[in-house]
Amino acid sequence: MKWLSVQPIAMGAIIVTGIPGVGKTTVMEAAAKARNLRIAVFGSVMFEVAQAEGLAKSRDDMRRLAPEVQKSIQREAAIRIAAMGKVIVDTHCTVKTPKGYLPGLPAWVLEALKPATIVLVEAGNEEIAKRRANDATRKRDEDSVAAIAEHQEYNRRFAAAYATLTGATVCTVRNADGKVEQAMNDILAVVS
Repeated sequence: MKWLSVQPIAMGAIIVTGIPGVGKTTVMEAAAKARNLRIAVFGSVMFEVAQAEGLAKSRDDMRRLAPEVQKSIQREAAIRIAAMGKVIVDTHCTVKTPKGYLPGLPAWVLEALKPATIVLVEAGNEEIAKRRANDATRKRDEDSVAAIAEHQEYNRRFAAAYATLTGATVCTVRNADGKVEQAMNDILAVVS
């Protein structure tokens, strides 16, 4: 029997996603501090690009931009992050826009980042609603608990599609109220 010679696919980033208010960034900051991890916040890199172009004054302004503009900003951010080398990417799986859900990781972003693993950070829908209501640092759209549930479900679907396209694994980490350390440890188990 003749075996085919298969060339390994170079895998890169670990992508950590979650909807606004799930506590993804809080968990990632704790993980970075615990293990001295290199993290790139995709939204911050996108904001740097948008701000330099005079397109947004805050990160929250970006999701109100036309989808074509958001796509251009995503592309440039992916190129910049890929140039950083092996990195954990803190990002959103989907972006809720007035015209529907925009992929947070479209093909051109996935091609640049070459993810090894996609981590979905989730929490209870009511927990997320309360966190958003208590977060005075951000101007978030008001969503019902049902809309939050829908957004988390879209994230699951999109993550499965991203994994299909890239060969990355997908896992879910629960970030329950008062359990940041447990969520951090669960993420560290995946990224180590």
